[in-house]
Amino acid sequence: MSNWKIYTKTGDKGSTALIGGKRVSKTHPRIEAYGTVDELSAWAGLIRDQQIDDQSRKVVLEIQDRLFTIESLLAADGGANAPDLPQLQEQDVTLLEKEIDRMNEQLPELASFVLPGGHPVASYCHLARTVCRRAERLVIKLAEENTIEPLILVYLNRLSDYFFVLSRYLLKKLGGTETAWNARL
Repeated sequence: MSNWKIYTKTGDKGSTALIGGKRVSKTHPRIEAYGTVDELSAWAGLIRDQQIDDQSRKVVLEIQDRLFTIESLLAADGGANAPDLPQLQEQDVTLLEKEIDRMNEQLPELASFVLPGGHPVASYCHLARTVCRRAERLVIKLAEENTIEPLILVYLNRLSDYFFVLSRYLLKKLGGTETAWNARL
């Protein structure tokens, strides 16, 4: 049995350590950004735990791995004590694009905005999409004053598209109903 404890008590006064050792407030933009990516990973895990097809489950698991990569990159202060970290690669974005295209081939053309809902799994995808957009906004804000790996923003932008298409794809596969938004004018 391990003696490792989850609690360290070092954050009891509202600060936390970045990878590399620098301590910052738990409200620091870097913490907000990677905390939101962590929230997104939790939503992805909920999607993966549903009755979805094996290909979608495999891709969502891969996405969770990439999200942990993004979290580690955002949590690094770049100091001398920072360890080597995993990196995003162009092929990570390409995987999302290929999956979006694969699913879109099986869907009717989108003629209007759609309202989230129609099946619980599709709703989870929409929640993941909106958290992904929030993460993207927070990373953009962080990048205004810090050096951020540009591929993080590309990946998050594509990932929100992926979750949107995944919602439509799973809605169709699971027999849910897509509801078009009909604006009152």
